[in-house]
Amino acid sequence: MNQPFTEQEKIRFKHVDYAGIVFYPRFLEMLNDLVEDWFEEALDRPFSKIHETNGIPTVDLKVQFKKAARLGEVLTKKLWVINLGGASINCGFRFENHNNEIVLEGEVTLVNVAIAEDRNNIKAEPFSEEIKKKIMNYLIT
Repeated sequence: MNQPFTEQEKIRFKHVDYAGIVFYPRFLEMLNDLVEDWFEEALDRPFSKIHETNGIPTVDLKVQFKKAARLGEVLTKKLWVINLGGASINCGFRFENHNNEIVLEGEVTLVNVAIAEDRNNIKAEPFSEEIKKKIMNYLIT
């Protein structure tokens, strides 16, 4: 059975608000970091190369905030594939604290796009068969 892509992140001062809990937009930055790391480490498609001619924009995002996370905590971030289309990926994600309690969870849809040289024309572009095979290693139903 396939496993999610997993990494840990320590909550730092830059993540928290005056109450000492993670300010919600920082969670979205952490999610984007997770996606970027997944593309680089698991799919061998680092954003530094992708963004020379392509992009992977987020086109849909659903998030449920379940529990506060505090300065100094370490979160386990997980990402898996729910569905792979021709040019899109729908992924599930979950961040858990050290007690395995869900801090947030949701779904994100990403689209593989080709970007014209003038950056004015952006259109969906199907994933290569090679990338699809790597992505499917993270499909969990």
